[in-house]
Amino acid sequence: MTTDSLNRLFELLDSLDSVDEAIGLADTVAASGDRALLPRLEAAMDRFLGEGNFYAREMLGGVIASLGGTGTLPLLLRASAVDLGDDQDGLATEIVDLVQSDPDGARTLLEPLTEDADPVVAERAVWALRFLPGPPQG
Repeated sequence: MTTDSLNRLFELLDSLDSVDEAIGLADTVAASGDRALLPRLEAAMDRFLGEGNFYAREMLGGVIASLGGTGTLPLLLRASAVDLGDDQDGLATEIVDLVQSDPDGARTLLEPLTEDADPVVAERAVWALRFLPGPPQG
């Protein structure tokens, strides 16, 4: 994966000139398996959240989840706690898939977030824990 490809993806998410190209690049980045891209993707997520770009949040959420796995749940949950007025169906699916793919890891990461200082993050953590397989804990 080249820096140019990632830069192009960010440009496309800024402009939304070519949704099909953005989707293709996002898929390519996700398929690369290059975890070294995570810091740049996470920084881009923060920027796009600050700009209110819900499309970029959905797109980058999938890429980040694919590259980083369960360890990205706190980042994705915090991103989902930002109200951008969209339905977040894609991001919610990524979160649920990560929770169900690694229940023990997800529980370890999510339970502390249920007491987060941000009540929206805490609520999202409680919501995500509902998707753990098996009977509810506690």
